[in-house]
Amino acid sequence: MGRRVLITGLATFWGGRLAQALEDDPSVDVIVGLDTREPTVRLERTEYVRTDESYSILARLVRATAVDTVLHTFMVVDSGAREARRMHEINVIGTMNLCAAVSAPGSTVRNVVMKSSAVVYGASNLDPNVFSEASARSRPPRSRLERSLVEAEQYMADLGCDNPSISVATLRFSNVLGPDMSTTLVGLLDSPAVPTLFGYDPQIQFVHEDDVARALRFAADVGLRGVYNVAGDGRIPWSELVARTGKPRLPVLHQAAPVASRLLRATGAPGLTPELLDLLRFGRGIDNRKLKAEGFTYLYDTMGAVADHVESMHLRRTIGTADPGYQFQTDVEEFFRRSPSVIR
Repeated sequence: MGRRVLITGLATFWGGRLAQALEDDPSVDVIVGLDTREPTVRLERTEYVRTDESYSILARLVRATAVDTVLHTFMVVDSGAREARRMHEINVIGTMNLCAAVSAPGSTVRNVVMKSSAVVYGASNLDPNVFSEASARSRPPRSRLERSLVEAEQYMADLGCDNPSISVATLRFSNVLGPDMSTTLVGLLDSPAVPTLFGYDPQIQFVHEDDVARALRFAADVGLRGVYNVAGDGRIPWSELVARTGKPRLPVLHQAAPVASRLLRATGAPGLTPELLDLLRFGRGIDNRKLKAEGFTYLYDTMGAVADHVESMHLRRTIGTADPGYQFQTDVEEFFRRSPSVIR
């Protein structure tokens, strides 16, 4: 019998992308995806199950499907995202329910991988040049997002300690760039004028969107245990990144950031979240050697991720996008999955 995989956050960018990749893997027999919303990509073999933000149905679903691998992508890692108002319910309560479900008596789960963020390290003037997985924060978490991620990661750490038969891995990703990315930071880069904090030019590290999906699959395939940083080699000054976009800089005094944030939102651009403000002052670097030592190879370094993202920005600016998007319709999806008329 092949692997049986459950993905949380099927409607998220990462959940959908992982499901599509797993559908092409002949060693995977069953793919079940959970989310509060319908999938946003076309899927053939993946079974979609609607749930609430806290994943209260997880324990029942794990028992019924006998999955052996859980990919936990339904995590808010951007406080500018639309799910941010439900951040605690999704990150903390959802992860707590997941841990309870996979560790329940009779559970068949043997691998759990959670997509977290380097936001858990924070960003301040007291930080080391580069954070390793063992580095402690230089100060207590200050924002709601940081607190929720720290708490969720603790649940995962406890799950691994209390259940040695389960491989539990937490992957902390640096900021992501790529042709299809849509985050608050990417929204700032897409603005007519890109905000920069007056007097600051931080060094920022990126990971390409392709390497994010590959790292999550790698962690599940290998059965990694513990915490791993995921980021491309090198860093880039914010000023150089803005220059590469071809956009003018919009200098903002740090003290006036709340006003600037409101003005940005009024023009349709994303606001400056607390985590982004810290990042645009102090930057952040994370050590990626631990994952490399396990055998993972990156397709892109930081400069490569930047180049690919900027190229896609210029292309969209030139030709626009004609993609009408995908809309999940239950009856249509059931036809393509079940009908004997469909040639497979």
